Formats: sequence, structure tokens, C-alpha cells
Amino acid sequence: MKRSGALLLLPLAVLLSGCDFVVLSPAGDVAAQQRDLLVVSTLLMLLIIVPVMALTVLFAWRYRQSSTTATYTPDWDHSTKLELVIWAAPLLVIICLGALTWLGTHLLDPYRRIDRIEPGQPVTQNHKPLRVEVVALDWKWLFIYPDYGIASVNELAAPVNQPIDFRITSSTVMNSFYIPALAGQIYAMPAMETKLHAVVNRPGTYIGFSANYSGAGFSGMHFAFHGLSDQAFADWVAQAKSAQGTLSRETYLELERPSENEPVRHYASVDPDLFGAILNLCVEPGKMCMNEMMSIDAKGGLGLAGVRNTLPLQYDKVARRGAVFGNDPSYVASICTAEEAAAASRAARNDDDKDWPLRDLSPLRGVGLLAPGTGSRRADAETPSLGLLRLEL
Repeated sequence: MKRSGALLLLPLAVLLSGCDFVVLSPAGDVAAQQRDLLVVSTLLMLLIIVPVMALTVLFAWRYRQSSTTATYTPDWDHSTKLELVIWAAPLLVIICLGALTWLGTHLLDPYRRIDRIEPGQPVTQNHKPLRVEVVALDWKWLFIYPDYGIASVNELAAPVNQPIDFRITSSTVMNSFYIPALAGQIYAMPAMETKLHAVVNRPGTYIGFSANYSGAGFSGMHFAFHGLSDQAFADWVAQAKSAQGTLSRETYLELERPSENEPVRHYASVDPDLFGAILNLCVEPGKMCMNEMMSIDAKGGLGLAGVRNTLPLQYDKVARRGAVFGNDPSYVASICTAEEAAAASRAARNDDDKDWPLRDLSPLRGVGLLAPGTGSRRADAETPSLGLLRLEL
């Protein structure tokens, strides 16, 4: 019988041998602290769970109907000592859990810069963080290294024992950036920036992936994270710089198109403003960036002069239903300078420079315009309108 029971457990042992307990044996200090928090919290809860489970079995056995040794007291209804134990023990565990999770939540805040490389080794001024800009695409990952001017697709590398500062966004739907061996997962959302600070303490190759379902190619949305020595990381950067590709805005728009199981590739140079343009949804030429629009709105907006400054919005799959400006999907075009507006007006009328008299273009810069809601006043009728920038399709 014992031998057959051992044989039944053999398949279970084989299955468990294929498990990778990377969460419980991470390679980064942040993930190790998260592991410790998980273990200590579980042990604290077991201080209540195990006695309750054991007492449930004990009471069922001791006070069974056939028992002759248990005291029969049908009129018993209260015990101060028992009430004290029943309520005090869980209360103390809850207090400990609350203090532990409160401290852990703040100390392991992903937006908070790490203050140690590993236990006993604090971060000093000599530890320059490695900056990495992360973009979740359909269905691949783009990593930009602004300090080195390189980028890679579906491959990430970092030196051992060097702080890493991640800036994370997405080009389309919400995703989740997760390297279990390094730190906890954090969401990547379009038009929003999230942050993650971490460090890898042990050389090796670890898996990273999206932990949030994002469509048909989700299962192939994973990448390799390499923890390298300083020399090995320098070699990796040199290898990336030897690639022929350049990640310009035009190249990014091609890369952004949905694709599955993309191979690893490197770019030897990157547009330095690309990540900001991705974050502010203005990679396309002529499109106003989200932060520019917010800045204009914060200063009172463009008023009626800017109502028609729109261009088609490629992110919309169908026409906007119930939109203020009709059914045409649109976005605000990039605002040009007064001189550029004048040149656009001349080009539209096919006028030569000699036929264009100098005039005061200050209304285009907002000088003298009334604040919204205080009345209406047209600018000089002959002043070029920003509405000239609208493209009719």
C-alpha cells in the first residue's frame, strides 16, 4: 500500500520539477523584498488559520455524539477568557499586517527611487541610474536607451548592481510590464507614463512579459532580460550600435503596426524626442502633442479661432458618435508661428512676397484677445486665421 502511494505521488513530483519559482528566488533586490513581504504576511495569517483548522477537527472529534469523556454543559453560554483569546489574537495579527503592508507599500513604491543595491550596500552618488524608456506595442516591446542613443525590440539588458529607472507607456491598449526576477509588474497605458525603479543583483537571462491580456498576439508578447557585467553590457551596447537601423518617427510608425512574434532587433540611433512624442500621441507629422494642448487649455484655450484646426485621427476605428464637431474623427493640428501662418496664407492665395504688406500679427500670438466668457471680438479680418491649417479630406 505504501509503495503504491509513493507511485501515485511520482507524477506530481515530475510536474513540480518543471516549475520555476522565480518569484520566491528572484535576482533583484526589489523583488526579494517583495518576496519577503509575501512570506512574512503569509506566516502571520497562518498563525490564525492553522490553529482554527486544528481546533475545528479537535472539537468535531472531542464533542462527537459517541464521546464519553467530554463534559456535557448544554447551558454554557459565555467565557471571558475565551472571548479575549478569540478577539485579541486576530486583532494583533491585523495590526501587525497593517503596519507591515503600510511600510512595504511606501518603501517598495515603484515610483520611489531605490535606496540600496542589496542588503548592506546603499545607493551612492557613484551609482548612476540606467534610464530605459519602455513602449508596449501590439504585440511587442520597444526599449529605448536615451543615454546611449540606441533601442531594441523584445530584448532588454542592464548591468548588475546598477539602479534602473524605467519610464513606461503604451501605444494602443493597456498592457502590463513584468519581469518577475527583477520587480513587480506595473501597467503601461497610452498617453500616460508610469515608472518603475529596480536593480538586478545576479547575472543571468530572465523572462519578461505582458501580464495583462491585450489581444490576439498577447501570448507572444515576451522578451529576454539580460543581467550583465559592466564589460558584457558595454559589448551589448556596442553590438546594438553596430546595427544599421535608425529608429526615426517614420520607422516607428511602421514598427507600431500590429504584428506577432517579432524577432529581436536593434537600432543604432534613435530620435531623441521619440518617447515624448509617443507619450503625447503626436508621432505623426503635424499633429499637436497632448502636453501642448493641455498647456493651451490651461492658458484659456484657442477659442473660436481654433475650432476648425483639426486633422483626421488614425487611432479611431470608426467615426466618433455624438462628437461636437460632427462625425469626422479628428485631432488638433500643430499650432504654427505667426510667420508660418502668414506664409501658409500667401501660399493658399499664390501671392508673392512683394504683394504681402507687413502688418501686425500679434493677435495670432494671443496678444489683446479677450479671456473666454468675457465677450467676443474678432481679430483683424485680414489677419491669417489658424483655421487655414485644416486639411479637408
